[in-house]
Amino acid sequence: MHTTVEHELEAASLDEDSVSVTSVCPASAADEYAVPGFDAVAHLAAASLDVAMVSLVLDSGGAYWYSRDPDSRRPHALHPLYLEAARRGAGQVLPDIAADARYRDTPPLTGPLPAALRFFACEPVFTLNGRHVGALCVMDHAPRAGLDEAGREALRNAARLAGAGVVLGGYLGRTDPVTQLPHRSAFFEDLRARHKNGAQQARLIAIEVAPVERFNAFVRAMGFPYADELMRAVAARVQTWMPLDTHLYQVGATRFAAVLPEADRPLDDCQLDDLVSRLRAPFDCLDIPLTLQPGVGLLDLDVRRLDGTDPLRQVMSASHAAQRHPRGWALYERSQDERHRQEFFLVTELAAALTERTELYLQYQPRVRLSDGHCVAMEALARWRHPTLGEVAPGQFVPLAERAGLMRALTGWVLDRGVAQLAAWRREGYDIGLSINISNADFDADLVTRLQAVSSRHGVDPRALELEFTESTLLAHNDATSRHLAAVRELGAGIAIDDFGTGYSNLASLRQMPATCLKIDQSFVRAMDASPHDAAIVRSTAALAHDLGFRVVVEGVENRRIYDIVHRMACDEVQGFHVSRPLPAAAVPAWLDRAADGYHGGSGG
Repeated sequence: MHTTVEHELEAASLDEDSVSVTSVCPASAADEYAVPGFDAVAHLAAASLDVAMVSLVLDSGGAYWYSRDPDSRRPHALHPLYLEAARRGAGQVLPDIAADARYRDTPPLTGPLPAALRFFACEPVFTLNGRHVGALCVMDHAPRAGLDEAGREALRNAARLAGAGVVLGGYLGRTDPVTQLPHRSAFFEDLRARHKNGAQQARLIAIEVAPVERFNAFVRAMGFPYADELMRAVAARVQTWMPLDTHLYQVGATRFAAVLPEADRPLDDCQLDDLVSRLRAPFDCLDIPLTLQPGVGLLDLDVRRLDGTDPLRQVMSASHAAQRHPRGWALYERSQDERHRQEFFLVTELAAALTERTELYLQYQPRVRLSDGHCVAMEALARWRHPTLGEVAPGQFVPLAERAGLMRALTGWVLDRGVAQLAAWRREGYDIGLSINISNADFDADLVTRLQAVSSRHGVDPRALELEFTESTLLAHNDATSRHLAAVRELGAGIAIDDFGTGYSNLASLRQMPATCLKIDQSFVRAMDASPHDAAIVRSTAALAHDLGFRVVVEGVENRRIYDIVHRMACDEVQGFHVSRPLPAAAVPAWLDRAADGYHGGSGG
C-alpha cells in the first residue's frame, strides 16, 4: 500500500482534473499550488530570452500567463491556430509572424484589443514519464532572427521546469506532505470516480485521532515534529487493519477517511472493536508513550446523490460523536447531525448578538441575608431572546459559548452591563452588591485588569462586586489560580465558589483558596424537606464552610419549608424562587422597596 514519492508524482500528473484550469495573468497566490513555481519559471524565461510574455498552455485546457507589459492584468487567450502549434509535441519558432504566410493575418492573442506581437516560440512540456501535457510559449512585440542554440536550450530548460511544476501541482493537489497520503480533494475525486464507474453504494469510514483540544496540547507540549510523527504512526496502524485495495486519505489535521469495499457486506461489530482497540493501544512516538482518545464513524452513502450533500462532514460528525462513546465507534445519525448544525447556527447567532448587543439582556436574582432579611446582592444572569427562536435557555447557549471560545466576550458583556446597572441603582440609594459568574476561559492574569477597567468606567467600588467561579474551575487549576484570586481579593472584590458539591470537592485545595463565599448547590437543597441525607449534606457543608471562614449561601430555596430548614442551619444567605425569581432590571427597585424592612420568609416575589 506504500508507494514512492516519484510514483505518487507520476500518478498525480496523470489526472488532468487535478490541475487548475484558471487563467492567470500573472499567476495569483490563489493558484500557487496549481502549477507551483510558474511565476519563477516564467520570469527566468522572459529574462533569459528577453521576451514580453510567457504562457503555459495545458492540454487539459488550462493556461497560465506572465507578462512584463503594463497592461498585464488584461485577460489573455491564445488563438486556436497557435494552440494547435503548441500542442503538436514539438518545438516551434516564428521569428517574424508578419513575414509568415500561415500566421501573418492571425495575431497570437484573441480579444477586443489584442497585443501586437511579432515573435512566437514554444517548447513542449512533458511529465517525468514523458507524457505530453502542454507547451511553454514565449512572445515578444519585436521580430527577431530566431533563437540561437543557447536560446533554444534556455527555452527547453524552462519547459522542463514547467513540466516538473505541473507534476508537483498534481501531487500537491492530492497528497498530504506529512503522511504522504492522498488528502481531502483526492478523496472526493475518487468518490466521484467510483460513481462514474457504476457504483451505487459506498460505506465511508472516518477516524478522529484525538479531540482537537487534546491534539493542540500535544503540539504545545511536544512540538510539530512529534505531532507529525504521531499522525504517521496512526496512519500506519490504521492501514494494517484496512481491507486490501482500500486507500486511506488524510482529510484533516487529525482525521483520516476511507471508502470501504463491498458496501453490501458491512463490517461487523468485532472488526470495528478491533480497530478501536488498536487505536487505543499506547503509541510509542519518538520514545514517548501516548494514549489517544479516538473516534471511528461510519456512513452508508448513496453515491448517486453526491451532488448537494457533504458525506465527509456527515461521517466526521459520527466519528466526533464516537469519541464520547464507550465502544469508540458510531454510525451516522441524522438527528445527531441536525443537533450539531443547530448548535453551529446558535454559535454564529450568539457571536452576532454579542457584537450587536440587541438580543442579549440581563436578569437579576436577589440574595437575602438570613439574620435580618435584607437583600445584600443581586446575581446578574445572562438571557438571550433570539428574534426567530425566542428565548434560548442559558443551559443551552452558555455551554455552546464555552466550546466556541465566546465566553470571554460573553463575560465582558455581562460585566459591563451588570456593573453599569449596579452604578445606576447605587446612585438611586440602593446599597446592594452584584455577583457575576466567571468562566474557566476568563481565569487568567488579565481578569484583574478587566475588573479594574469596568469598575473605573462606571464608578463602582470593586468591593461591591463578587465573582462566582464554579468549584471545578477553582479547584482544577494550578498555583496560578491562587495568584489570580489573590489579586482579585487585593482589589477588594469578593470570590464565591458556586455550585459547591457538584465538582471535585477537594477539601485540601478548598482550604488554600482565598475565597470569601461558598454557595451550596441547589441539587442538594431542593429535596431537603423530603431527604434527610440531603439535609445532612447541607448542614455539614455549611458547618465546614464556616470553620474554614467562608460565608455560606444556599441556592435553590424554592418554598417556605426549605427556607425554614435553612434558617435553622448555620447559613448566612439564601437565594431561590421562594425569595424571588430573576427580575428584569426595571423591576428591581420596586422589589427592593417592598423588601426594605427585611425579607422574613414570605411568598416569593
